[in-house]
Amino acid sequence: MKKVAVIFGTRPEAIKMAPVVRALKAEPRIETLVWSSGQHRQMLDQVMALFQITADRDLQVMTADQTLNGLFARVLERMDQVFAEERPDRVLVHGDTTTAAAAATAAFHRGIPVGHVEAGLRSGFMDKPWPEEFNRRCVDLVADHLYAPTPWARDNLLKENLGERRIVVTGNTVVDALLHVKGRIDAEPALNAELAARFPQLDPSKRLVLVTGHRRENFGDGFLNICKALAEIAELPDVQVLYPVHLNPNVQRPVMGLLADKANIALVEPVDYLSFVYLMGRSTVILTDSGGVQEEAPSLGKPVLVMREVTERPEAVEAGVVRLVGAEAGKIVSSVRDALEGPARAEIANPYGDGKAAERIVREIVSE
Repeated sequence: MKKVAVIFGTRPEAIKMAPVVRALKAEPRIETLVWSSGQHRQMLDQVMALFQITADRDLQVMTADQTLNGLFARVLERMDQVFAEERPDRVLVHGDTTTAAAAATAAFHRGIPVGHVEAGLRSGFMDKPWPEEFNRRCVDLVADHLYAPTPWARDNLLKENLGERRIVVTGNTVVDALLHVKGRIDAEPALNAELAARFPQLDPSKRLVLVTGHRRENFGDGFLNICKALAEIAELPDVQVLYPVHLNPNVQRPVMGLLADKANIALVEPVDYLSFVYLMGRSTVILTDSGGVQEEAPSLGKPVLVMREVTERPEAVEAGVVRLVGAEAGKIVSSVRDALEGPARAEIANPYGDGKAAERIVREIVSE
């Protein structure tokens, strides 16, 4: 049997790798190992419980006030130890996190083949998003299997001369995960009612603006501007803002300090993925700096306003479901007004896939 180690450490990675783990475990010719760095803790545990995934190894790399260099070094060192003990035939990492970059580097140093799920995304700016753009390029450089979610991502890899035979266009596994969870919510009225009861503060007579924000490039003035915009948006007629606030102190301090007492703004703790899919379905407009939300929105028909200057996911912009609005208060407010007052969105095909990305990845691994 081929021994394949799936490595992740953050909530977004776990969401997007969960369909891959499920597909690998259904393949009798593969022994699947699941290793977590623990880069996120509480939010990561929620996702693993939802998708019924258990980590075979938990590296527990996080320490208080840890720098990016400290985190990278701890992941690199601990992954190296695990590779020496387990000797997998292949490792799979996802996306652009420090966990992914450090694990891929450790595997490369050990001569272990690396498969990169969600390869080829590029913003064109090394500091936007930071450090994610560097991390993703680093993984693509050392990986021998590049699972590009879209033809655009494949073209980026070809432009960098990374080798056509290394690249497979699979779709994005987040669509697999989203459709799986949405199917559960739609099929189980009791679950839908339970999710509604989790958010008693929501007023069904008001249009919901769902907010997420956590990017490092918005720390400082960016989040001050975002908070100013949200306070103004909450004064619009028949509008309510719900913001699950990220645990990072650089997010918590400005958001809680400036918005905690504002009418029509509900600040809640970070929600599990099941709840977030429910909230996306309830929303009228989504305001975010997240990458994954840009990929999920086309499957839900929700307009998404991205509080970033550039995106490594231009397919959604071209499809018309995503608009870049930056972190300037006036532009955020005017863009939310436009989205609230605009016509209902027509059905579009999701440019990020059809929900079968994980199947394609596993099929490629088996055929090696």
